[in-house]
Amino acid sequence: MCGIVGILGRSSVNQSLYDALLVLQHRGQDAAGIVTCEGNRLHLRKDNGLARDVFNTHHMLDLRGNMGIAHVRYPTAGCASSAEAQPFYVNSPFGITLAHNGNLTNADQLKDDLFREDFRHINTDSDSEILLNVFAHELQQRAKLSVDENDIFDAMSGVYRRCRGGYAAVAMIPGHGILGFRDPFGIRPIVFGKRETERGVEYMIASESVALNPLGFDLVRDILPGEVIYIDLDGRLHSRVCAEKVLLSPCIFEFVYFARPDSIIDEIFVHKARSRMGKKLAHKIEREWSQHDIDVVIPIPDTSRTAALTLANTLGVQYTEGFIKNRYIGRTFIMPGQKVRRKSVRQKLNPIDMEFKGKNVLLVDDSIVRGTTSQQIVQMAREAGARKVFFASAAPPVRFPNVYGIDMPAATELVAHGRSEEEVGRIIGADRMIYQDLGDLILACQKKGKTKVDRFDASVFDGDYVTGDVTAAYLGALEANRNDGAKSAREHSAASVIEIHNQT
Repeated sequence: MCGIVGILGRSSVNQSLYDALLVLQHRGQDAAGIVTCEGNRLHLRKDNGLARDVFNTHHMLDLRGNMGIAHVRYPTAGCASSAEAQPFYVNSPFGITLAHNGNLTNADQLKDDLFREDFRHINTDSDSEILLNVFAHELQQRAKLSVDENDIFDAMSGVYRRCRGGYAAVAMIPGHGILGFRDPFGIRPIVFGKRETERGVEYMIASESVALNPLGFDLVRDILPGEVIYIDLDGRLHSRVCAEKVLLSPCIFEFVYFARPDSIIDEIFVHKARSRMGKKLAHKIEREWSQHDIDVVIPIPDTSRTAALTLANTLGVQYTEGFIKNRYIGRTFIMPGQKVRRKSVRQKLNPIDMEFKGKNVLLVDDSIVRGTTSQQIVQMAREAGARKVFFASAAPPVRFPNVYGIDMPAATELVAHGRSEEEVGRIIGADRMIYQDLGDLILACQKKGKTKVDRFDASVFDGDYVTGDVTAAYLGALEANRNDGAKSAREHSAASVIEIHNQT
């Protein structure tokens, strides 16, 4: 999962891009990058690390220009290497740069086609570089010294014919403008907004609406599935749906975990959706466990707070904060390596003993993926003196890998894969395990049945991949590439290369 931003302004955009990355930092903590355009000259800074560490004063001074794009990353395809930090650049045609959130499911075939048919070289393992080169090739086919919106839309029609999967991206074309686009199924989120200034209208494209507000941009709307918006240097906005077949099927895990609660995705308020998740879960407890002996509901900070509070209020049970979170530890879900994740949980959360001692505690989390965090949290609650520890998940069991841009582990490393809810409860050490039903989760995200969403991508829960091209062979290759052993081997190889380089 990544965060992307693009701004076409009337004055320098470097500070606005940086500020937007800080707001979107929750979407990726591995690397950050900004590229700006001054006339026809590009200025780029990117590296591994948080945005605040990647950009210093002298970097910001060098990022001159009135338009630019930016990116925060955690690795989905490829590896955690600064060589794969974004935005990516290709010199022909025009010096296009691109920042991408998502995953191409046919990346291997595209890479082969680009080499054999388009005569383009891909220098990294990132599918974002592949997406950039596909767009660059399609635009170059127009064989023009300058292009207009129709040329860009025609090129993007070619991109949609060739690229499969879930993706949202921003691109910048020096001397022309910026564009944003979304996959034909609208799996990954992307919005745009505008603000009026004395010098004219400025536009911003971003992964989440929450990035617009602090910078004074008003949300216009989400980019539609298969739609391209293009803003030229004169500030004119052009839009067209360029994909042949479209369906709005946003990733439901955005509402469960990834998006900030104050964001609006496809006209659905994330905070409201999470509140409804808590109410649905409470109703399930009332149906299936009417004689419960829960004394207190305690959320696992931060993303489960909204659901936990509504759950407690619906049940008429006390709600309290029982864990203090260290704000300087990253999100454990997106940390590489099981050893790092295990170590970070204890560093990240510390229980307040008096809230647990002698009580039957219902812990509420947004979801359970590997089970590593949940297992340690249950143990921490017991050590703090809880009499009984129950565990509730605002989402259903995660039993299948995500193929559209969330680096969930191999299926065999998912704690719920091939296991019942009771078995998961025993593994994490809970006295009782309660999962949200998938139907209730979908209803919770439906904006009371008035949403424009055609369906949600809930493939991590039900294994139904909306793009229709995810085969058993693809999932097998994905598992071989994503398991912790394979990742550890890649990290070791990268470290060895760095060591050899340092020695020479």
